Amino acid sequence: MKNNKNLFAAALCAVLTVSMAAPSVIAADAAVTQSDIYVNGSKADVGGYNIDDNNYFKLRDLGRLLDFGVEWDEKTGSIYINTSQSYREETQNTPSEGRVLEKNNWADATYEALNKLIKNNGIQSSTYDPANKPYVVFDCDNTTVINDIEEALLIYQLENLRFKLTPDNIAAVLETGIPDIEQPFVEDYRNAEGKELNVKLVAEDCASDYKYLYENYSGFGAGGAKTLDEIKETDEYKDFTTKVRFLYSAVNDTFDASVGYPWVTYLFTGMTSDEVRKLAEESHDYWLSYGEFTKETWTSPETLKGNAGVVSISYKTGLAFPEEMKDLYNTFMDNGIDVYVCSASFYDVVIAAMTNPKYGYNVKESNVYAMRLKTDEQGRYINEYDDNYFQTQGKGKAHTINAFIRGMYGNRGPIFVAGDSSGDFNMMTEYPDMQLGLIVNRVRSDSMMSISKEAASMIGSSDAKYVLQGRDENQGVFRASEKSILLGETEEKLTK
Repeated sequence: MKNNKNLFAAALCAVLTVSMAAPSVIAADAAVTQSDIYVNGSKADVGGYNIDDNNYFKLRDLGRLLDFGVEWDEKTGSIYINTSQSYREETQNTPSEGRVLEKNNWADATYEALNKLIKNNGIQSSTYDPANKPYVVFDCDNTTVINDIEEALLIYQLENLRFKLTPDNIAAVLETGIPDIEQPFVEDYRNAEGKELNVKLVAEDCASDYKYLYENYSGFGAGGAKTLDEIKETDEYKDFTTKVRFLYSAVNDTFDASVGYPWVTYLFTGMTSDEVRKLAEESHDYWLSYGEFTKETWTSPETLKGNAGVVSISYKTGLAFPEEMKDLYNTFMDNGIDVYVCSASFYDVVIAAMTNPKYGYNVKESNVYAMRLKTDEQGRYINEYDDNYFQTQGKGKAHTINAFIRGMYGNRGPIFVAGDSSGDFNMMTEYPDMQLGLIVNRVRSDSMMSISKEAASMIGSSDAKYVLQGRDENQGVFRASEKSILLGETEEKLTK
């Protein structure tokens, strides 16, 4: 049996008829089957019975084995196979009970609106059709999670020198997609002496530093003898890490999002998908346990000015996967509403967070859409965006929903969208089917400000199309309020 769960489940649906009517009694001998089940060439541990030379297996065992959802609808006495969800064990809160969202730290009006949405569209609704489910779409960074998993991973990569780049290709990778590598950065990204900088100048310094690191750090396997702790003491390490992180911010603030968003993904060049996912899981675990939400600043060494001179850059520390969001994801799914994630972070980085059972979101891998790269013949990423997919930022998020999701739902849009910034604006405003939009309140001044103000003016109204959820960025937690406390501040704020 090949592990093509969608094909297998479709075939199973075609032959499976479930009836709760009283069956006729037929005498038959049953014996433990002697047939083996193989998945991707490996024998699977699943039991079954042989009755009249036919083998029978429990549907839940197959769902667990092949990772597709198996759902019981008590109202109609029916079993449904759901290939858009991962398998989940039966719990006390089965889908037929219509689990209610936990209050936790949701703002009161936001909590009421979410529960109303779920009740009106989930399995408790008289109009619910399990063969024509509603669906919802979440952004990941700063919406589903607190802070940015891609930015956190970049710091983890730099601090641990986890790259598959070579001295021969690093400069080209750092310059990938830049319209003009000599275009000056915006004013905020000059060096300590006030000199204008550009991608070419900073990338040349990074490449020079990386050559030294590649030849001297034992982790690269190129003959170097220095340990990670020893290499961290070198000026080349300090200059490299600072200037790569500086480039990330400078590129994003100088160029269009279509240039800046994929830029950081090119640093996975030379890695396989499995390697990126493993690296991302390490980063998630590290930052989730970091315990401090603050800003750190790196400054490159005076003794190694290079072409760009001395530069400084700040970044946020810490990650949090809020219990409120994990519960919301699972409450939607337990109420028969399909959940999708559409993120501007890299695909494997999002997969590592959203689908790993230990983090609690329980999203199916096929329900994640994010930035993608092409691979070479060996399955290693190259520094070229995969144009089979839209960039999942701004308009690209709506394009992605239209191209890959709506067709599975009768061309209907999502009933709910959650986001935090201008990158989510299009998917939060373009769907007449959307009944509720959740804005995780970062007190933005970009395009999200207009619908944030609309949400603020409608707090507590039963007609509110958008609701706000506050958070404390200094603690990495949701607040029981629509107002947020921004990083480094003490005053709560509702809107700009």
